[in-house]
Amino acid sequence: MNMENRIIGHYNVSNLQGYEITVCYMQNVSASSSHWQTQNPASLHLPVLALQLAIMIFVSRILMFVFRPLRQPRFVVEAIAGVLLGPSFFGNIGIAKDVFPFESSMLLDTFANFGLIYYMFLVGLEMDLLAVTCMSKKSLSIATATATILISLGAGAGLYFVPVRQTTEAAPLSPKPVGAVFWAITLSITSFPELARILSDFKLLHTDLGRIALTTSIASDIFAWGLLVVAIVTLDDHDILAAAIPTLIFLAICGYVFRPAIAWMIRRTKEKGEQFYEMHIYFILGAVATCGLITDACGSHSMIGGFMLGLIIPKGELAIKILESIDEFVKGIMLPAFFMLNGIRTDLHGLPNIAHLAYAWLITIVATFVKIVITIAMSLYSGMSFRDGLALGGLMNTKGVIALIVLNEGRTMKILDNTTMTVMSTTTLFMTALVGPIVLLANKTTRSARKYKQRTIQRSNPDTELRILTCIHSIGNLSGIINLLDVSNSTQKSPIKVFAVHLVELIGRASAMLAVQEAGKNDSAITNDPSRERVESDQIVSAFERYKERHETVTVHPLTVVSPYVTMHEDIYQFAEDKLAAMILIPFHKQGTITGGLQGSENQYSIRAVNHNLLLKSPCSVGILVDRGLRLSISSKPSEPSSQPPMDLRIAMLFIGGLDDHEALSYAHRIAGTPGVTLTVVRFLQIKMDVEQNANAECHEEEGSCLTTTEESEAEKELDDDYINEFRFKTMFDDSITYLEKYLNNGVELVKDIKTNYNDFDLYVVGRSVEAKSPLIMGISELIDNPELGPIGDILLSSAFTAHALVLVVQQPTSDGFRTKGNFRREKWASPVLNPDYDLRSL
Repeated sequence: MNMENRIIGHYNVSNLQGYEITVCYMQNVSASSSHWQTQNPASLHLPVLALQLAIMIFVSRILMFVFRPLRQPRFVVEAIAGVLLGPSFFGNIGIAKDVFPFESSMLLDTFANFGLIYYMFLVGLEMDLLAVTCMSKKSLSIATATATILISLGAGAGLYFVPVRQTTEAAPLSPKPVGAVFWAITLSITSFPELARILSDFKLLHTDLGRIALTTSIASDIFAWGLLVVAIVTLDDHDILAAAIPTLIFLAICGYVFRPAIAWMIRRTKEKGEQFYEMHIYFILGAVATCGLITDACGSHSMIGGFMLGLIIPKGELAIKILESIDEFVKGIMLPAFFMLNGIRTDLHGLPNIAHLAYAWLITIVATFVKIVITIAMSLYSGMSFRDGLALGGLMNTKGVIALIVLNEGRTMKILDNTTMTVMSTTTLFMTALVGPIVLLANKTTRSARKYKQRTIQRSNPDTELRILTCIHSIGNLSGIINLLDVSNSTQKSPIKVFAVHLVELIGRASAMLAVQEAGKNDSAITNDPSRERVESDQIVSAFERYKERHETVTVHPLTVVSPYVTMHEDIYQFAEDKLAAMILIPFHKQGTITGGLQGSENQYSIRAVNHNLLLKSPCSVGILVDRGLRLSISSKPSEPSSQPPMDLRIAMLFIGGLDDHEALSYAHRIAGTPGVTLTVVRFLQIKMDVEQNANAECHEEEGSCLTTTEESEAEKELDDDYINEFRFKTMFDDSITYLEKYLNNGVELVKDIKTNYNDFDLYVVGRSVEAKSPLIMGISELIDNPELGPIGDILLSSAFTAHALVLVVQQPTSDGFRTKGNFRREKWASPVLNPDYDLRSL
C-alpha cells in the first residue's frame, strides 16, 4: 500500500491514494477547576465552528454584491465562496490553518449534514406532488427525454473520469460503473429550489414557461433522489434487502400514517378556530431529526427522512408558517457550512494537469448543449416556440445543492476520489453559471419580438380578442370588477379573455409560489387545507366561473399569485406581457362601504404602492376601479348563459384631452355596445378668450417655457380633435351615445359643472390625464389627494354623488415612447371623411 506521510505542524497526515487522508494529532484535555477560562478558546471546537461560519457568511455576502450584475444564483456564489476558503486558494495560507484546523472537520461535517437534513425538509415542504400527478404531457416528455439521454451521457463521461481503485485492506474494489452512476445523476438533475429562485429573479415564475420548468424540475428531482437512494442502498456494504425493506416500510408509514395524522392535527386546529403556535413548529422540527435518524438506521441516508417528512406535510398555513420560521436560518446559517465543507474537499491543486479539468469542462459544455437541443426539440414537438424552448433548455441545466449532495455522498462512500470530486464540483458550478446568460438572451429576444404590439384598447383591432388581466386582493374587489366585465360587450367578433389573478401577500420569503387552477378543479399548488387564502381563492374562482357561464364568448383563466408586495407589480406586468394583455384592471386601495363611503383595508398602503408601481412601468393600459357600489342588478342564473343581463346602465365619459382620455373613450365606446347601456361623452374645453389671457399672463416671465407648453397644448388639441371627430363619425347613427361640449373658463368652473350637471350616472370612465396639457386641469393637478386617479378621478372620488357608482380611471402604457412629451403623431383614421385615402372596400 502506497502511503505518503507528512508532518504538518503538530499533525501527522497520511494520504491514501487521493480517496481520504488520515490525520493523527494529540488532544489536550484541560481539567482545571478554576472559574476562569484557562484554555485557549481557539483550540475548542465550538468557537472555531462559529468563527468558520462567520467568515463563510461574510465572504458569501461580499461575493453576492460582486456577482449581482452577472445575475448569478445564490447557489453559485456560496459554492464559489466555499472554494475560495478551501485549499484551492486561501486555505493554504498560514492563518487559514489556524481557522480551519484538521480536528474541527468532524464537527463541521456533522453540522453541515445536520443542516442538509433540514434543507431537504424545506425542499420537500416546497414541493407539491399534485404538480407531478397533474403534470402535462409536455412537461413529462421533456423531463423523460432529458433525463434518459443525460444519464447515458453522464455515465459515459463517468467511465472516463472515475478511475479504477485497486483492492486493498483499507478500501475495497470500486469499479468504474459505480462512480459513473454519480456522474450521471449530477448531469441529469435539475434543482427545483434554485430553479424557482432563478425564475423569480428573471420574472418568469408566473409564465407558462416558468410553470413548465418547475413541474419538469420536480419530476427530475424526484427521479434523481430515487436513483440516489437505489445507488446508496446498492453500493453499501450491508445487505441490499436489509436496507431496502426497512426504508420502504418507513416510506409507507410516512404516507399512510404520518400524513393523515398531521392532516388531522391541522383540521382539528382549524375547527377549534385556533392558530398554529410555536409548539406545533417545535413538534415538526423534532420530527425532522427523528425521521433522519430512522432512515439512517434503516441503511439509507438521513436526508431521505427529512425530505419525506416535508413532502407529506399538507401545503397550507402550517407549511407557510414553518417556512417563515426556519427558512432563512437553515439557508443563511446552516447551509453555508455545507458549502464550506464542499470547498474544503475541492482542491484544484490536486488535479493531475489542467488538461484534465479542461476536458471535463468540454464534456460539461457538450452535456449542456445536448440538454438544450433535446429540450428545444421536445418543445417544438409540443407546440412551443423556439425562444421558449431555448430558455427552457437553459433552465433545465440549473444545478444546485442537491447536485453537490450527490457528489459529496459519492466521496463519503469512497466511490469518488478527491480529483473526481474537484472536477465534478467545478463543472456543476460552470453549468449553473451558464443558465443566467442563456435565459437572459432568450428573454431579451422574446421581448424584442413582442415589443408592445397592440397593447392598448385604442390600438387593438375591434374584431379581435380583448385580453384583460384583473387583479383581486380580496373578496371585496369581486363585485365591481365582475360587474364591469359583465358590461364590457363580449361578442363573437370580439370575445374577451380574462386572466383572473388572486394576489396574496407572501411574508418573510424571497421566492414566490404560483398555482394555475383549471376551470372546474379545486386543486391548488399553494394549499390543500381550508386556510383563508384557499377559501378566498375558491370563492374568486367560483365568481369568475359564474361570470363565464353568463357569456358564451368569454374565456376565464384563474390564477393565484403569492408574492411580496414589494415585487408584486413586477409579477403582474410580467404576466400581462407574457399573455399580451391589452389592459390590467386593478382595484383602488380603498373599498366601498354600505353607506357609500370608502374604507381602507389593513394592507391599503401596500396595495396603493403596488398600484403606483404598475402605473409607472406597465407594458399595457391600466384601469383603476373605484368600487362604491354599482347600481345595477345583473342576473346570475346559470340556466341562461347566453342571454344578456337585463340592465339600465348610464355611463359618463368625461373627456379633458390627452392619450389617457383616448384610451378611456375607446373602452367606454366598447361598453356602449352592450344592450341597455347609454353613454354620454362630455368634452370640456376652455373659452378661447381666457386661453389667450392666461397664456399672456404666464408668458410674461418665461417666454421659452411658455412657447413649448403652448406648442404641446396645440399639438395635443389637434390629436384630440381628430380622435373626437373620428368617434363622432362612427357613432353618428347610434342613439345610445350622446356627445356634448362644454366651454368653461377655469378649473373651478370645471369642478362645479361636473358636480352640478353630471351627478346621476352609474359608471364614470375617465382618463388619468396626468400629462394632459388642458389649462382647465393645470391648477387642479397640484391639489389632488390621490395622484393615481388623476385630477378628474380625484374630483369624482371626493364627490357625494358617486357614493353608489363605479369610477374607472384609465391610463395608457408608459413604455417605449407611448407617453413621451411632444411625441404626437397623426394617425390615419378609418374614415373616408377624415382620411380621403381610406379604402371603403376594407370594411
